[in-house]
This record gives sequence, C-alpha cells and structure tokens, in this order.
Amino acid sequence: MESQQPPERIAMGPVGMEPQMTDKDTKAMMGTEDTPGDKASPDSQDLRPSVFHSIKFFVLCHSLLQLAQLMISGYLKSSISTVEKRFGLSSQTSGLLAAFNEVGNTTLIVFVSYFGSRVHRPRLIGCGAILVALAGLLMTLPHFISEPYHYDRTSPGDMPQDFEASLCLTTTSAPAPTPSNGSSCSSYTEAQHLAAVGIMFMAQTLLGVGSVPIQPFGISYIDDFAHGNNSPLYLGILFAVTMMGPGMAYGLGGLMLRLYVDIDRMPEGGISLTSKDPRWVGAWWLGFLISAVAVALAATPYFFFPREMAKEKDELHFRRRVLAIVSKGKDSSEQTPEESPKKQDGLAQIAPDLTVVQFIKVFPRVLLRTLRHPIFLLVVLSQVCVSSMVAGMATFLPKFLERQFSITASYANMLIGCLSIPSAIVGIVVGGILVKRLHLGPMRCSVLCLLGALFCLLFTLPLFFMGCPTHQIAGIFHRPGSQPGLESFPGCMEPCACPPDDFNPVCDPSTGVEYLTPCHAGCTTRVVQEALNKSQVFYTNCSCVAGGGPVPAGSCDSACSHLVLPFMLLISLGAAMASVTHTPSFMLILRGVKKEDKTLAVGIQFMLLRVLAWMPSPVIHGSAIDTTCVHWDWSCGRRAVCRYYDHDLLRTRFIGLQFFFKTGSLACFALIMAILRQQGKEEGTKVVTCPGLQQQPLMSGPEKKPEESRV
Repeated sequence: MESQQPPERIAMGPVGMEPQMTDKDTKAMMGTEDTPGDKASPDSQDLRPSVFHSIKFFVLCHSLLQLAQLMISGYLKSSISTVEKRFGLSSQTSGLLAAFNEVGNTTLIVFVSYFGSRVHRPRLIGCGAILVALAGLLMTLPHFISEPYHYDRTSPGDMPQDFEASLCLTTTSAPAPTPSNGSSCSSYTEAQHLAAVGIMFMAQTLLGVGSVPIQPFGISYIDDFAHGNNSPLYLGILFAVTMMGPGMAYGLGGLMLRLYVDIDRMPEGGISLTSKDPRWVGAWWLGFLISAVAVALAATPYFFFPREMAKEKDELHFRRRVLAIVSKGKDSSEQTPEESPKKQDGLAQIAPDLTVVQFIKVFPRVLLRTLRHPIFLLVVLSQVCVSSMVAGMATFLPKFLERQFSITASYANMLIGCLSIPSAIVGIVVGGILVKRLHLGPMRCSVLCLLGALFCLLFTLPLFFMGCPTHQIAGIFHRPGSQPGLESFPGCMEPCACPPDDFNPVCDPSTGVEYLTPCHAGCTTRVVQEALNKSQVFYTNCSCVAGGGPVPAGSCDSACSHLVLPFMLLISLGAAMASVTHTPSFMLILRGVKKEDKTLAVGIQFMLLRVLAWMPSPVIHGSAIDTTCVHWDWSCGRRAVCRYYDHDLLRTRFIGLQFFFKTGSLACFALIMAILRQQGKEEGTKVVTCPGLQQQPLMSGPEKKPEESRV
C-alpha cells in the first residue's frame, strides 16, 4: 500500500487552476500507480521494448477481436431462414433465439462499472472472447448430433430421395400414408430435436455473457493509456473496423449457404437439389465454426497484455483525470473538502469503493435520477425506436427478400452485406463529420436528427408497393382473378395416395399454379435431364395439368424478382439516413445529464436499448411474420416451419412495423427540438449576465460552464 504524501500544487497552464493533487493522483497521471497485488511499480517492466506494452498494438488487437465477435453474433441473422427450415422453427421462435444473446449480456453489463477498476481488464477480455468462441462451437453441435437432413421425409433411407415417394401412386399399390405427426415420431426423434434447439439457446446465452467485457473494458483501457490527443483517433479506428463485422457476417453467410448442409456427410447418390429449391438448406453451421476459430485466435494476445502500461511517450498528463480534478476544483468553493468527493463523483467513479450490495442499492437511485432528464429520456426512446427497427430488419430482412422476390438465401445475404451495411457505416461517419466540422450545438443537433429521421421515413413509403402477391398454390392459396387450380380438373388426384406432410413443390409454367408435390399434380413419372454438370428434374403424365406436363421441380418464380435491387437501394438509403442521427443523438445524451453521471448514463442507455429494443424486437417481427403464413408444415404433432406466406400481407406487416418505429423516432426528435427551443427562450433572459452560453458548441473544451450540462 502507498503511504499518503502531503498534497502538492501543480500548475494547470492556461486554465489558471491549481487544484490539490495527491501523490496517488500524480502517479496515475504519469502511469506509475501501484496496482493491487503488485509489490512494486510496474513502470520498470512497462518500459521494456515489448509489443504487448504498446497501446497501438492493443488497438489493433481489439479492432480484430470486436470484428470477429460481431461477425459471430451477426452470423445467425444471416442464416435465420436456413435454421428455421433445418430444425422446423417458427419465425417467433427463431426471433427469440436471435435475441437470446442479449439476455446474458443485459444481466451482467450493469456490473461493468463496478468491476472496471478491480480486475485485470485484458485478461478478462480474453476470457470473455474464449467464451464467445466456445459459444460459436456450441452452435455447431446441433448439426453433428442430428440425423442427416432429409428434404423428402417420405422416402426410405435406402432409396434415392425424390425417386418414387412423391409420385402419384394408386391407392392399392401405394402404402398407407403415415403423417409425421402420428406414430412414426419416436420419443428419441423428438428428444433429439428439443436437445438441438436447447443447445442453440444455451449457446446464444453464453455468447451474450462472453461479449460483456469486450467492448467496455477495451474502450476504457485505450482511453486510460493512450495520449489524450490520440485517444479519439484510436477509438475512431476501433469503431470503423468494428462496423465491418456485421457486413462480413452477411458475406460469410452468403458464401456458406451456397454449400449443402450435409457437405461433410453427403449421400452416396448425391442430391438433386439446387440452391433455388425451397427445400435447400445451406451449411449454416460452417460459418459458426469459422467465426469461432477467428475469435479464439483474436483472443490469444490478451493474456499477454499487462494490467497497466505506461502511457505514450509524448503524453504530458492524463487528460481524463485532470479534467475530473479541474471540475472538483471548480465546485469545491461551495463545499467542504470532505463532502466534495462524495457529492461530485458519479456512480462510475465511486463504484470501486462500494461493495456489491452497496452498488446494487445505489444503482436504482442513480438510474431514476438520470431518467428524470427529459432530453436524456426522449433521446433514449428515439434510439429504442431506431434500434427496434434495426434489430427486426437485421434478423428477418434476408428471409423477407427470399420470400418476396424468390431469391436464394445466399444472394439475399450478399445484397445486405454489400449495400445496407456499408450505407449504415457511411451514415454514421457523415453524422460525426457534420457534428465536428459545423460545431453543431444542441439545437442544431436535434434538427439534424429530425431531418435524418424524416428522410428515413420517406424512403420507407415506396416499399409498401414494391412486391407481388403470392402466386396460386393448388388447394392452399387462390389468388382472386387468377386461373383456377384443382378446380379445372375435379377429382384429378383422388386415385393418388399423397402424403399429407410431404413438400416437394412443382410448378405448372403455363398457368403459374404451384403444387405441393408431384403427387398433388397427379404426376406418375419422373424424368431427369442432365446438362453441364447439373441436372433438371421434370415430372410427366400429370392428370391435374393441362396436356399432362411436363412440369419442372421447384417453386414458381416471382414476377417481381427485378424489383429486389430498387428495394434494397431504398432500404440502404433509409439505413444511411437513420445512421446519420447516431452521433448527434449520442452528443445530446452527453449534454443532457450531469457531468458526474455521464459514464453511467451511457451504460444506462445501452442497457435500455437491449431491454426495450434488441431483446423484444426480433420476437415482435417474428410473430408478425407468422401471422401471414397460409400453410404450415407439421412435425410430430407440432407446428414447424411455414411453407407459404401471403406476400401482400407479409410486406404490409413487415414494412408497417418498420414504419411504426421510424414514426416513433421522428416524434421523439420533434419533442426534443421543441424542448430545446423552449429552454433556449428561457435562457435568453440570462444573456445580459451570461452572454454567449446558450449556443455553446457541443465539441467545446473543458472550460464549459456547469450550466451547459443541462441541454
């Protein structure tokens, strides 16, 4: 333990303040403060020419780690429709699965401010990254414990799939149909399914727990040991590299879903599916395996970084500590020295002096005090709306594109990774540049947020009309005004013994009518045409089709496939406009609370975003999508994956939810601007005594008056 030395007077240069500084504060500024458990100052060790004692190398490692961590957490969203088909999940269940990683994250993120200065931050980051890697490996386990994927469940295991099982066989020659919700479902099969789904939920929870220390501890470590002028640059590099993670996740999904799910155990006779077939399931698990390895490799250096390192050579003083001391010195004239630290320090500063029980007792009071700020509350509500929109779009946009425009899952992921994600990154950068270059004050920041939300809303309106209705599906969905399906040939499939739970769609190109199976079309013969390394399957002698066929295997193509690129262009422009509001809204939060509560306010902001947006939004969007289903697949007596949706209803409800959240964000920013305008009028009466304070730029320095912390 250090011995308390008499306070020393340190000149603060042009500020003209000479606050009292203890020997401990001096050591903290010079990077030589003793650490708990160390017998001597680590300064002599930190001066060794080691790459692990360089903050620049730490920034590089942390950028790569956060890139890999966001890639593994975003990969599930890129393969959500594939996981649904593979394990028979509804959109509501898959949305809950996608949001489940926030459960473990939210329950522990509050304690980051408590443990922040008590632990070895790099090692804790490494341990969290190892948990993330283990979660990624755990996500692949259902693939290995499940039986090989049978896209035609009615065919025997020793027969080539699609050979005779889906054909129209006479009732006398065909075996009695055995639906999958009957006795054919063994308890082992159902237990295997429950185990696979349970493992994925467990893996998502572990992923959230492992992600807790990575970002906050990494940012605080950089801010502690980087030069004051270099810290913003390092954090900017960190965020720029990190933002590429979701884009890489969708790109990886686009590559992996081109491969067949059982690429490691292909059947002897091969498969007759193509990626355009609605029964196609890609190698969803392979992306988790690759991402887990990347996270594990990125986590390795963290076990070699020191608990504390010497600051960069050109640093004169530790800027954050000096600013905190200056603020104490300004306010100490009204308080006794004994009372000042207790009253001025926020929860994040006094947390190291509290026990866990005391921390839990103090946190609700500070939370309520922070939420009483109207600007802070409205900005958080606007960000909740934006985050709800982003969470729903990121989770189900690939599936929406697949269904609405009849494109493959791989192509949908490529579009999102190459258009939407880069547009969002550009929007965030542009918003930050506008705030910094134009020196925007609180009022102008609110105007910028309002304009961004307004244009984002306007770009959403055309999306309601970009799409086509569901094509006619015989016996399931009849589009008004279209040609009848089975009604043209009454009783055409009565002699057939069609399995009620089979799914092997065929399309009559002349009428645009789709049939669940060749059996439902009355087809009795299967023909395979080989051409250039791929085969095309046709069915002939179809009693329900004019002329008897032939009809090709697979679903009917959408008449709106050409609209997918304009649709994605509008989505990307809306994402860019919404992202422009990120930086100015964040600055409004920093100026909407007391100075000593800023650190905790940011933590409360992210906690509320998780609880109110990232956790419920995927479930809400998934539930809305499920309500548009017109034909469910059933497995072992339970409703499984949806086979067909009402496309018009799907588009209206999915885009309608986006429109609702964007409208909420716009309303919040409008209220913020109204409150700021009213506050500006009230402060206008004080111009005679305090001229020039009401429009102080947000980027101002430490000489800002305490009154400005209230926007």
